[in-house]
Amino acid sequence: MTKTAKTIKVKQTGSLIGATKVQRATVLGLGLKKMNAEKVLQDTPAVRGMITKVAHLVTVVEE
Repeated sequence: MTKTAKTIKVKQTGSLIGATKVQRATVLGLGLKKMNAEKVLQDTPAVRGMITKVAHLVTVVEE
């Protein structure tokens, strides 16, 4: 049997203008570069922590 990894879809809803360097690096680490960009990521504690750090800039579209 193969396990399918859980995924979440993240969307960038806030602008990086005025964000700190750490926040910019975190959003880029999630694979988001532009407004309204969406990315499907594996649901891991590391990714969840990154989303929590920049919760004002991104939203979780699907879990």
